[in-house]
Amino acid sequence: MKVIFEEDIAIGKKVAKVITHPSEKSKWDRIQKAIGQSETQLTVIHAKNNRNVQIQLSSVVAIESEDRMCCIRVITGERYLLNKRLKFVEEDLDDVHFVKINNQTIINTRYITAFSATDQARIKVDLSDSSSYFVSRFYIKNFRGKLS
Repeated sequence: MKVIFEEDIAIGKKVAKVITHPSEKSKWDRIQKAIGQSETQLTVIHAKNNRNVQIQLSSVVAIESEDRMCCIRVITGERYLLNKRLKFVEEDLDDVHFVKINNQTIINTRYITAFSATDQARIKVDLSDSSSYFVSRFYIKNFRGKLS
């Protein structure tokens, strides 16, 4: 099968359009599954040796703001740096599993083990790597929307 890439500004930013011959319609499910299973890679900086490393986006537990960079924490407990501000990382993330919970933190909802209400109208979120965060009042509506 030959693959041709074209750009079209008329379609949305996060949309991919696949055009096939009508006789290839039986293969659409396999094509969609293959595209959906392609794992997004994230290029981060390994702090110990200052080298760029590729990690799977699905392995990211939390993204925390640190000055003008972000700290990326993966499920294995390792930490990496990302040379972007948190607001730009939030714009670039198109994964439905990531949600901003306060001004400094974005978490992966796949790793939520429990959450409970606390005082001052906040929510405490426990993640599978035994870390916990607080959802601020401003982000509660967005947080609940992602979980439903």
